[in-house]
Amino acid sequence: MEVDFLLIGQGLAGTVLSFRLMEANKSFVIIDLPEENKSSRIAAGLYNPVTGKKMVKTWLADQLFPEIELFYERMEELLGENFLHKRSIYRPFLSIEEQNEWMGHSGDPGMQAYFEKIVTTPLFEEVQNPFGGILLKNSGFLDINALLDAYSAFLISKGCLKQERFEEERLELSQDQVTYGDIKAKAIVYCNGLGALESRFFAKLPFAPVKGEILDLQQEFTPDTIINRGVFRISLENGLKRVGSTYSWHDLDTGPTERAKNELLEKLEKLIKEKEAEVIVHKTGIRPATKDRRPFLGKHPEHENVYIFNGLGAKGVSLAPYFSKMMIELLVEGNEPQKEVNINRVK
Repeated sequence: MEVDFLLIGQGLAGTVLSFRLMEANKSFVIIDLPEENKSSRIAAGLYNPVTGKKMVKTWLADQLFPEIELFYERMEELLGENFLHKRSIYRPFLSIEEQNEWMGHSGDPGMQAYFEKIVTTPLFEEVQNPFGGILLKNSGFLDINALLDAYSAFLISKGCLKQERFEEERLELSQDQVTYGDIKAKAIVYCNGLGALESRFFAKLPFAPVKGEILDLQQEFTPDTIINRGVFRISLENGLKRVGSTYSWHDLDTGPTERAKNELLEKLEKLIKEKEAEVIVHKTGIRPATKDRRPFLGKHPEHENVYIFNGLGAKGVSLAPYFSKMMIELLVEGNEPQKEVNINRVK
């Protein structure tokens, strides 16, 4: 089998990049063992343009967010299914001072694309929001599991996906191609999250794995809006509510923890007045984050046909569409990615 590119990993990074390759009329094959996609599989899929305690635009929001919905809608069209759920995000104010501060920000032209409205009285009886809050737009969540499953089935039908463990010792490099078993490609791209740390090419990259835990639980309050303060709370299609997420740089090898569950439930209680919350599912995964919180894009400094598209971390749904386009420009046109994400920033 001869193709343009061999991709390792069909988590969110490999899925998005391979779709871009398809749009660019480039051939590829992906090697992926589905159970190794745990980071993508447990992610909540939230995309949120205004984040943090100080409520600032997320990094590169003005470049990232125009790409997000248009990109995933093209994937929906290809696969004939819906994965993208456009939802406003409601963030309650904690004080009159915060309310006044955001009333002042409401005229900022740089924020207009992301503000739906500010309310100064409670928007929901069920939410702890005595001072009102802010409604954000250009936001929502992606059902990553459903997307990965549907795209896997599509790739298998096209003969573009081998569901097996990648064994790097079988990889052979020559000046103008890579060979893996019966696959010959012009280049290989590592999209396999923390699996890249096991590669002889990228083991020294400064990944900073972050464990995340989320809960799916039963509560009656079912708004279309995502509620986000301390934790996010999403009403899922199956009637459950998803609550997350924790961030831990420790206990990376352990599964779901009582500490994280209690932390999420305590924060939820401060957000939602309804006290009953029956936990149905408790999930955990390790995010392929990086020390500087920027993705890894680029070509190996010593091997012309070895590349990486990785390190999307906790904001993968937001980052993947924009940076996959940048990665295609490198793979197809030879244009180097911007310095902030280029692996040549690592010395």
